[in-house]
Amino acid sequence: MNTLHSPRVAVRATLPALQPRAAELAERLGLSLLPSNATPGGYTHLLELNETRLALLPLEERCGPIYVDFLGGTLGWRRRHGGDQGQALARAVGLKGGQRPDVLDATAGLGRDGFVLACLGARVRLVERSPIIAALLEDGLQRALADPELGPLLSARLTLTPGSGSAVMAALAEDQRPEVVYLDPMYPHRDKSALVKKEMRVLRRLVGDDEDAPALLTAALRCARHRVVVKRPRLAPVLEGPRPSHAITAKSTRYDVYLTEPSAR
Repeated sequence: MNTLHSPRVAVRATLPALQPRAAELAERLGLSLLPSNATPGGYTHLLELNETRLALLPLEERCGPIYVDFLGGTLGWRRRHGGDQGQALARAVGLKGGQRPDVLDATAGLGRDGFVLACLGARVRLVERSPIIAALLEDGLQRALADPELGPLLSARLTLTPGSGSAVMAALAEDQRPEVVYLDPMYPHRDKSALVKKEMRVLRRLVGDDEDAPALLTAALRCARHRVVVKRPRLAPVLEGPRPSHAITAKSTRYDVYLTEPSAR
C-alpha cells in the first residue's frame, strides 16, 4: 500500500443521541471524535453516522457520501435483475452447474463483487485491510442482515474479516483453505461513469495503491485450493509473477485465472 497518502479522518454523529455509537467507532478506529454540530475543519474525510447508515464524506473532493448498500441502489437492482452464472465474474471463479465454491475475497473494498458472488450461490469471506472501509462494510452488512428477505441468504453466504489479506490467508489451517481466492487490487478505473471515477479517486486517496499486489498474488497461490482470480482493466498488463492459466474478458474488465494444484500450498 502506498504510504504517501496522509488522509485526516474524523468521526461525527448527526444527532446527539448517536454520539455514544460514534464515540465507540472513533475509539475502535483510533480517530478523532467531533461533536454532532461541529464543523470538520482540517480534515480530509468524515465518517458520519446518521439514523440509517455510516457514510464516508470526502471533504476535499466533489463527491457524494460513500457507503455500502446491499439492499438498494445498483447492487439491489443487480441482485433482482442483473445477471446469472453466465456473467464473466461468475465464470471466472468457477460458478457453473451445481458448483458453489467457497471464495476468499482478499481485497474486498466495498464488497460489491463478493456480494454478487454470494447472491449467485458462492460462500464468500470478505477481507478488507483498511479499518475505515471495513467499518463501512460492517455497517452495510449489518443492515442487510436485518432485512427479512436478504438477511437469511447473506447470513449463510457472506462474512467479513477486517485485516490484511496476506495475514488472513497465512493464518488459515489446511482445512480452512478456500477453493478460490479473489483479488481486485486498486488500479486506475477507466469506467466512463463519473460516479465511479470520483468514488475510486476518493478511496485511493484514503487507502493508497496496492503496491504489494504481486506479493498478495503469491500468497493467494499458496492458499487457494483450486484457483486464484485477479480482476484487471481489460488492457492492463498481468500482475508480476507467474502467467495466468487463462483469462475471461468482459467489456472493460479482464479476469486473469490462475489454476492451482489441489495439494499446493
